[in-house]
Amino acid sequence: MQRYVQPSAARAATGLLMAAALGLASLAHAQTPAQPAARPMSPTMSQAAPPVDPSFSAYSLVQSCKQRHDNVAQGQCVGAIRGIIHGYQYGVLFLGQRGMLPANETQRVSLCLRDVPVSSIVDDFLADAATVDDDALKHTPAEVAVLGSVHMHHACT
Repeated sequence: MQRYVQPSAARAATGLLMAAALGLASLAHAQTPAQPAARPMSPTMSQAAPPVDPSFSAYSLVQSCKQRHDNVAQGQCVGAIRGIIHGYQYGVLFLGQRGMLPANETQRVSLCLRDVPVSSIVDDFLADAATVDDDALKHTPAEVAVLGSVHMHHACT
């Protein structure tokens, strides 16, 4: 019996959608009044950032997106960026419809991408990533880097 294995691009897009939705859910949670904690966190205690998947770090996405003459790499690049953006936008829509985000907050976190070609988003992302040290890119999730770049260039005001 053969088992169906989901292609890595589809698996990455699925993970991106979940990550974007979780990120927005945490944003909405951060906007709600805090419940008193049983034990307050001291200034010396900090939460460690989760490890970054090296196969889907900002660095690995930049490497794929740089390969202009490799159709497979370009497909992975465009698919990943579209997946990140669509997942994020659906997350904003979901939270906005559920009343978890105030109207002005929904506007602040939304992206204005009407008639913006994906190729220009890729170009912006590559230009922004070129200003960051490779080691930092290796420790940055691709979703964070892409959404940061898109928000910088296409935030709704």
